[in-house]
Amino acid sequence: MKEKSIRVRLSQKRNDKLKAHASSKEKTVTQLVEDLIDRLPSPKIDDSLSNPLPDQSDD
Repeated sequence: MKEKSIRVRLSQKRNDKLKAHASSKEKTVTQLVEDLIDRLPSPKIDDSLSNPLPDQSDD
């Protein structure tokens, strides 16, 4: 799996808080973010997009 990176702008206060929390859990900031993402619900696939209606244009 090819890994991607993201860039997030945070205030110094939030950055310090995030790093301190990661340190207290003996994790990296990346591990914390991955854990939070893994907790998100999986997106539902819209059936109408996976099974489009046939072309109904007037010929």
